[in-house]
Amino acid sequence: MPEPVPEGKPAVDAPAEDGADSETDGDEPQSTELTGLFVEKPPNSVVAVAGTDVTFIAKVDSTSLTRKPTMKWLKGKWLDLGSKAGKHLQFKETYDRNTKIYTYEMKIIKVVPGDAGGYRCEVTSKDKCDSSTFEISVEAAHQDEQADILSAFKRADAGEDEGDLDFSALLKAAKKKKKPEKEEPEIDVWELLKSAHPSEYEKIAFKYGITDLRGMLKRLKKMKAEPIVHSEAFLKKLESCYSVDKGKKITLRCEVVDPNVQVKWLKNGQEIKPSAKYIMEASGNVRTLTINKATLADDAAYECVVGEDKSFTEVFVKEPPVTITKLMDDYHVVVGDRVEFEIEVSEEGAHVMWFFEDQEIHKDKDSKYRFKKDGKKHTLIIQEATLDDIGMYHAWTNGGHTKGELEVEEKELEVLQDIADLTVRATDQAMFKCEVSDDKVTGKWYKDGVEVLPSERIKMTHIGRFHRLIIDNVKPEDAGDYTFVPDGYALSLSAKLNFLEIKIDYVPRQEPPKIHLDTTGNMVSQNTIIVVAGNKLRLDVEITGEPAPTVVWSKGDKPITDTEGRVRVEARKDLSCFVIEGAERDDEGNYSITVTNPAGEDKAVLFLKIVDVPDPPENIKCTGVGEDCASIVWDPPKFDGGAPVKGYLMERKKKGSSRWTKLNFDVYESTTYEAKRMIEGVLYEMRVFAVNSIGMSQPSLSSKPFMPIAPTSEPTRLTVHDVTDSTCSLKWLAPEKIGAGGLDGYVIEYCKEGDTEWVVANQELCERQGYVVRGLPVGEKINFRVVAVNMAGRSPPALMSQPVTIREIVEHPKIRLPRDLRTKYIRRVGEKINLTIPFQGKPRPIATWFKDGKPLDEKIVNVRNSNVDSILFIRSAEREHSGTYELVLKIENMEDRASINIRIVDKPGPPLNVRATDIWGFNAALEWEPPKDDGNCDISGYTIQKADMKTKEWFTVYEHNRRTNCTVSDLVMGNEYMFRVYSENLCGLSEEPRMSKNTAVIAKTGLELKSKPYKEKDMCCSPKFTQPLVDRSVVAGYSTAISCAVKGFPKPKIVWMKNKMIIGEDPKYLMQNNQGVLTLNIRKPSTFDGGKYSCMAVNELGKDEVECTLNVRVYKEPEK
Repeated sequence: MPEPVPEGKPAVDAPAEDGADSETDGDEPQSTELTGLFVEKPPNSVVAVAGTDVTFIAKVDSTSLTRKPTMKWLKGKWLDLGSKAGKHLQFKETYDRNTKIYTYEMKIIKVVPGDAGGYRCEVTSKDKCDSSTFEISVEAAHQDEQADILSAFKRADAGEDEGDLDFSALLKAAKKKKKPEKEEPEIDVWELLKSAHPSEYEKIAFKYGITDLRGMLKRLKKMKAEPIVHSEAFLKKLESCYSVDKGKKITLRCEVVDPNVQVKWLKNGQEIKPSAKYIMEASGNVRTLTINKATLADDAAYECVVGEDKSFTEVFVKEPPVTITKLMDDYHVVVGDRVEFEIEVSEEGAHVMWFFEDQEIHKDKDSKYRFKKDGKKHTLIIQEATLDDIGMYHAWTNGGHTKGELEVEEKELEVLQDIADLTVRATDQAMFKCEVSDDKVTGKWYKDGVEVLPSERIKMTHIGRFHRLIIDNVKPEDAGDYTFVPDGYALSLSAKLNFLEIKIDYVPRQEPPKIHLDTTGNMVSQNTIIVVAGNKLRLDVEITGEPAPTVVWSKGDKPITDTEGRVRVEARKDLSCFVIEGAERDDEGNYSITVTNPAGEDKAVLFLKIVDVPDPPENIKCTGVGEDCASIVWDPPKFDGGAPVKGYLMERKKKGSSRWTKLNFDVYESTTYEAKRMIEGVLYEMRVFAVNSIGMSQPSLSSKPFMPIAPTSEPTRLTVHDVTDSTCSLKWLAPEKIGAGGLDGYVIEYCKEGDTEWVVANQELCERQGYVVRGLPVGEKINFRVVAVNMAGRSPPALMSQPVTIREIVEHPKIRLPRDLRTKYIRRVGEKINLTIPFQGKPRPIATWFKDGKPLDEKIVNVRNSNVDSILFIRSAEREHSGTYELVLKIENMEDRASINIRIVDKPGPPLNVRATDIWGFNAALEWEPPKDDGNCDISGYTIQKADMKTKEWFTVYEHNRRTNCTVSDLVMGNEYMFRVYSENLCGLSEEPRMSKNTAVIAKTGLELKSKPYKEKDMCCSPKFTQPLVDRSVVAGYSTAISCAVKGFPKPKIVWMKNKMIIGEDPKYLMQNNQGVLTLNIRKPSTFDGGKYSCMAVNELGKDEVECTLNVRVYKEPEK
């Protein structure tokens, strides 16, 4: 197969563009030897450029498999990459029903230096398995001097937030730069653990996906404590460790020296008994222990024991990786707000690591962070957010990863009600009041630049958003400029206090009443007062006139006389106070005040306008989506609250989450908004607030959930597969980027060269990666393009580099007869015949079949022809179907022929003229003739049977006898026999046998027994040792024995000697003679008992002697 090439690089065999060097530097592509289950393997070595994509392909032929094969992609010795699937690693599996080939793909997105190392793909199916290893090397990317300068500023870790650059966020807060990743070489985990400090064990286990920390430490202790010792009992010991997924099967295998030796299997020092779970097998020198359905209890130390020798190993049971079931939300807050990043994992008690950018967050180091665990929920809490907390936060488990972005804005304080100038008379009360947007803000009051301190006469209050300065019993020195300054903000509110001097005229006189309206307070225009709904209105109207006038308040024509309640009138000296507690919309209207006294009358008319926050916007909906964005529209609120709507605030959240994220802090004026920085494939909801001068409305109803998706990239490698006078066959590959929207199908379009109008070739979407465009004009040059379609729309088109000329390409007819059909094709009667004969030729050849030189009758034999092959089919073969079949392929005046000799065979008939031609002694000679019907195939032999006329039970005499005659022996005297013969060919024995025409009678004859004279055998012989003594080396203090064997007659006398001295009756020695086996037992020998021992046997015919050396050694304690 061709070497996988990162996207954007040419293949090895593709010509390099002008002025560009080939990526392979002239190296030939490496070939891979195909063995086992693989039809195609990844190449042995691949060099990838950092930042590009690379794909590896493996194909498996399943024609000989009983079950679907299972593919695993591994890195290093045991790291399963299936649990790492995501944005960086993608896996794909396809199946071709015609060829029965499974295709497996592993794609690495944007290769990084850490991807370098050794990999292995492993395929298993029931009792069959195969694997292939390959290496990945990563080179640094070559920088192009003409590269787009903006690409250098794109974030390498943007992930789902990657998109067009937007520097607006940099105007608010600078984010920390992420350090470039360092290339890490492939490291053996256990070698790393040996040199690591114990405090680093947990971190290493999390990084490399080891879920059993206890087993890891126990294994490490064994590795450090046990030295490697050569074993005399084992040819091959157990591996140092084994790894198995929970619920799977694992086999421990070793080889012993003695094929007959018995072994014991131990688990944590306890012997294992055979059961359905533990299966122990011995095959020659191989000993295996199979553990079925591994559980966490099987995570232990195992030993295979042969005598005093042991082979030790560890079995690690890997639990399924912990995945993240609820992803992290983004946050958009202001300085000082509390932030809670919450996720949910698949297992309780799972270990979760939190990172800020690329730095791990530790509780003991960063006091502002808090960690909370509640079952499967894990929460990272930031008590008070600051500008330094802006950035991306990550949560990692050993099987998943999620991230969320935190954006923090400076607080902006909004003044809802400014303080107003006051004119106060002596001894009256003066009250300055203001309202700000944040009820937590504190502040200070100043008079003429000097801080005002509280006293019995001066009081300062802070209730919610309202700040008040109250001065009782106003004096002339209280006049001046008063200022309120909120703490922490560059903002101040100022107003002036005017002192009103009252001069009393004691001249009694009459003065017409006069209404003095203060137009500097709540009045925004002449005789119009605006009040915020829910606020209190207190209108103090100064009344002058002598004598004191009578005051009447009215709403419309209805006078207001209540002095208590929500709407009331309060009377003071020279003042009339009109009060409304908690203004409502119904309070809006025309109010009048009429003052009368004997000197006259005065009247003033006021219009009271009640304003409120607007109603929520309506009809929030998504009108369009992109890869990471969506267009949102809505209708303005029905009621604007009595004040024009200034704009809108938007929020979004992921479906299923309860955390809303603000999208803007500044008021947005339009009713159309494009939300960005979303994750493709995730469902979102939106809501909108309306804002006027009074405040912010309640949130609108949430929009229907919508998902940001994008069309796929263009299809790749569009090529022409075939061209005829009216058709063109196209083929292509799937788009490199499909996204969350999936792929619905393809649209094929064409147009003539020079035209701009494209014609759609397929009315329905084409799901396959190939299509035949029909009805094309012959001789025209046609341009083709293919567009991928999904729920987000059409992708960019894949175009041909040049137009295609529609013209048939003439190719000579050629029959490619399969090798097994080039010789005689034999089938049995009743079997099915299905012959596929491939051929080639253009235009489409005309295929004709002949049998024995005559046209084939298609009523008897079925024939089906296609563009590339011809199929001959017989449902049930008969003898008459035998013959020579000829296929003739014609294109105009050109032709090609191929012949097939088909023979249909059946069982033969019985042989002819079976007879017994001669009888002598206990034998009978049989002869016969071959059968008339040989079953259309050669006779391979005959089966002959005999039967006694008395019992008539048949017994087989010969099978597969090739000649037409035989001799039957061992017949019983006095019996009469009959015979029968079966014919045999490729299909088996004939249905019926042929009986012999005559029988064979074995006559009785006179018999005489002649016995030979008996001669007694002479058994005498001189002594001779049949088994000598063997040299021995024994340990002092342990009894031993030496043995030999002797024969002789008469029975010889036995003499034992040590160093040529007869041992005699020494009690230390015990001499035994058991049927010629001689044994000398030595009781607890010492070093003085060593020497040469001999045994001599003597009888009257001679003597014989054997000797051996006995070495007695002292046992020494082994050094510790």
